[in-house]
Formats: sequence, structure tokens, C-alpha cells
Amino acid sequence: MTTSVEPSFNKNARIPPLESGDRLTRREFERRYHAMPNTKKAELIEGVVYMASPLRFKSHGKPHGDLIIWLGNYKVATPGVELGDNATVRLDLDNEFQPDVLLLIDEQFGGQTHISDDDYVEGAPELIAEVAASSAANDLYDKKRVYRRNGVQEYIVWQVFENKIDWFTLENGEYIALDADPNNIIKSHIFPGLWLDVAALLRGEMAQVLTALQQGLNSQEHQEFLHRLSKHS
Repeated sequence: MTTSVEPSFNKNARIPPLESGDRLTRREFERRYHAMPNTKKAELIEGVVYMASPLRFKSHGKPHGDLIIWLGNYKVATPGVELGDNATVRLDLDNEFQPDVLLLIDEQFGGQTHISDDDYVEGAPELIAEVAASSAANDLYDKKRVYRRNGVQEYIVWQVFENKIDWFTLENGEYIALDADPNNIIKSHIFPGLWLDVAALLRGEMAQVLTALQQGLNSQEHQEFLHRLSKHS
């Protein structure tokens, strides 16, 4: 059974604060993070600490919320699938992220992650979505490589400045971009019935986004997915 990696250090010792650029083990990263309860988001990427800046509404909060609405509706309609918002994910010894949104298959339903005794996600969620300011953001470089290497099956990056969404699927160890169909719908390979009207999402037309999703939920592929999941329950 996997146990907490929280260390048993001297409680009276002064714990240094996390600083962007620190190079730490995951164990030391967690020790310092736990000692900073007012810190909202910090990530360890390839052994380097990254501290989040305050987040703006239009360039992060709103698109983040729209992703939650879309993926949350899929979760509600798909027993055995779980949704997480900024949940800590322990990927490997050098990488501990807080992705904006994650969608995973519950371990009891055949998923590839495990919830640790201290309530963190361990392993690679099946799908992760990040909101990035632009194509220059770390989400499309180091984080993308880490997600690929650890086996995140699908990765969505919403580049707000460029008004663009990339959706990657893992094939033979590499990320391949998913293309939209003639109706501008992208369909998940890992979560059958998870359909996205990309243009509608970029315009903020959530009613149309949910209409396209409902078509996916009504599809035969989603019904078959529900049947497969039920066999694990």
C-alpha cells in the first residue's frame, strides 16, 4: 500500500519557504509546501519549484470555469469517472503538479491512478487540461514532456492569448494532435462520448458546447463505455 511521503522532520526546526527556482526533491518540496498553508499553488517540474502568480479573470478564471462546466457534465453522466480541480498529482520523484483540471477513471473501475493515504493523486490521470496564457507557457514544454513520459493519455491546452485549443492523445509514446471533424467537433479517444465543439468553447458559447457534449453522451460509443465501466464496479 502506498503511504504518505510527508517526512518526520524535527517539528521545531525552521522550514525554509518555497521559492520559484528552488531545486528540491519531491519530499522536501512537500515539507515546505505543508509549512506554507496560505500558498494556493506551487508545482515541482523536473525538480524545479514554480510558484503561481495571481490569476486574472478573463485570461484564466473564466476559461478554467468553462472547462469545469464541460468536463463536469461528462463526469455526472459517466459513473466511474472523477473530476478534479487543481488537485495535487504526484507523477514521479521529480514532478508534482496541480493541473487546472483533471479527468480520471476511478481505480475501482480500471483507472490508472491511485489515491494515496494522505489523499493525493498518484500516477497519471487519463486526461489533464491546462489553461495557458500563450504558446510560450511551460504547459506546452516541460509539463507536456512530463505528462507524456508519465502516461497521461490525453492533454488539452487552452492558449488564451492565441485563442486556440490543442488536444493531444498519446500514441506509441508520443503526443499526436487530435483533429476536429467537419462539424468542428473533437472527440476523445480515451473517454468515449466526450465531444467538444472547439469554436463554441473559444467563443464562450457554453450552451452550444453542452449541446455537442450531449450528442456525445447519447452516442453508442458512450453507452458501450458505460457498459465496460460497469463490469469493474
